[in-house]
Amino acid sequence: MHLSQNYEKGPILIADISKKRKIPLKFLENILLELKRANILDSKKGKGGGYFLAKNPKKILLADVLRLIDGPIALLPCVSLHFYERCKNCDEKNCGLHRVMCEVRDANLAILEKKTVADIADS
Repeated sequence: MHLSQNYEKGPILIADISKKRKIPLKFLENILLELKRANILDSKKGKGGGYFLAKNPKKILLADVLRLIDGPIALLPCVSLHFYERCKNCDEKNCGLHRVMCEVRDANLAILEKKTVADIADS
């Protein structure tokens, strides 16, 4: 959110983000590195350096960011689109829980794939 609110104002130091958002520095460093590896963020070293969004926050989907930081959006691995794992001793075609969790996943994705980082920064 902080980087979105400061989009196009230049790089921001991790320490500044940590202090203003009250996020532990080491925890924040790990998150920012993950986002950089995924080309959501970029960074500049040296004087005037720091992190900044690599693209417009209106083009960064919340679904993509949440998958990077938290992993699967689906509540069960057997309904995950990107992290699928079959449940032990389960017949997915006849599992009522599987059907309901697919609906839950789809409802979540219907929102998260339409909302962007800019949407949460405006809150």
